[in-house]
Amino acid sequence: MEQLAITGGSKIFTTPAHVPPWPPVYPETAEKLKDIYLSHRWSFYGKEEVEFNKAFADYTGAKYCAMMANGTVTLELALRAFDIGPGDEVIVPAHTWLATGEAVVYTGATPVVVDIEPDTLCMDPDKFEQAITPRTKAVIPVHLFGSMADMDRIMDIARKHDLRVIEDCAHSHGGEWRGQHTGTLGDIGSFSFQQSKIMASGEGGACLTNDEVLAEKLGRLSHIGYQFGAKQGQKGTPPPVGLICHNYRVTDFQAAILSSQLAHLKEDTLLRQKNAEYLRKRLNAIPGIRVQAAGKHATLQSYYMFAIMVDSEHLQPGITRQSVLDALHAEGVTGVDLGWGQPMYRQPLWTVPEDKYRIASCEIAEKIVFNDLMICSLQWLMLPQNELSMVADAFEKVMEHYYRA
Repeated sequence: MEQLAITGGSKIFTTPAHVPPWPPVYPETAEKLKDIYLSHRWSFYGKEEVEFNKAFADYTGAKYCAMMANGTVTLELALRAFDIGPGDEVIVPAHTWLATGEAVVYTGATPVVVDIEPDTLCMDPDKFEQAITPRTKAVIPVHLFGSMADMDRIMDIARKHDLRVIEDCAHSHGGEWRGQHTGTLGDIGSFSFQQSKIMASGEGGACLTNDEVLAEKLGRLSHIGYQFGAKQGQKGTPPPVGLICHNYRVTDFQAAILSSQLAHLKEDTLLRQKNAEYLRKRLNAIPGIRVQAAGKHATLQSYYMFAIMVDSEHLQPGITRQSVLDALHAEGVTGVDLGWGQPMYRQPLWTVPEDKYRIASCEIAEKIVFNDLMICSLQWLMLPQNELSMVADAFEKVMEHYYRA
């Protein structure tokens, strides 16, 4: 048995892996940003914003796209577009970034937390249905890391109970479920363009919908009440009384950055899916390791991160998930860590009082997130094939020492 690097053996990676920086940058985008700067016109449904709204809608197959300041306010305004507020409940998965639940809190509604599936790590449809009460008005399934929520079952359940479906697609740019882009399966799809995301403009977000009335409402809610797509200074109709609107606008700088990334999205998504399938095959063959399952009906699986679970119950005495991580790091495998490290409602930034949310189920999420889950960065799936093989070699080497059958 080859000695581990952490105990003095040779490292798998003798030189650092060729992990690309993120987000990607393109020279032509830099020139476009310069042109925007010199134009003196940077915001308020500018040329680039209008063009990106159309391009992203066309790419995803949606009828309408409304850009906004970030992927948290997209969720909040999606809820407000359905008049969800105090007294209402919205069902969310136990494992997601805290913005999913906090957006519900911002409206005055109550997030109801339900458990995840052990293979996809996305919302368990059975737990979703069990948590429905007369107060439930909507559900927010999250397409998490490198998988998709079971939209067939979630949509069936939601329609049976007359619930609105808001897809949280912050991790899912480019993903397709039965050939249909995520974000177009429910009533509204919410995307984030934050610095770390698959498409990234520092900050930014967008809502997709096929409903013209919803698109107009989302536009007004995010643009201080102006009509969707309105020109600055152009006379238009005011928002209806009682529709409290916000200034959640973006700039043409963000839109231009995203437009250039959209041009590369399909080829990059296909590459990441190909590399993910290679790693999935290699790693799932290692005793004590399993990889997050792709979406059950994913025809093109996008990857924001690559999630791996170690069987913590079958490690050698004294060995933990952290021991495995430390050994991998010693072998030169970078970009793998614990991720958020807690379910949504236990994250350090989650400051919502206990009487403002409800946990309906969380057993699977707590077990996996606290004991088994390891997260690998998006850039992993852009590595050359020989380095992907070395990553798998490192997992094999470490688990040969640490796994107990």
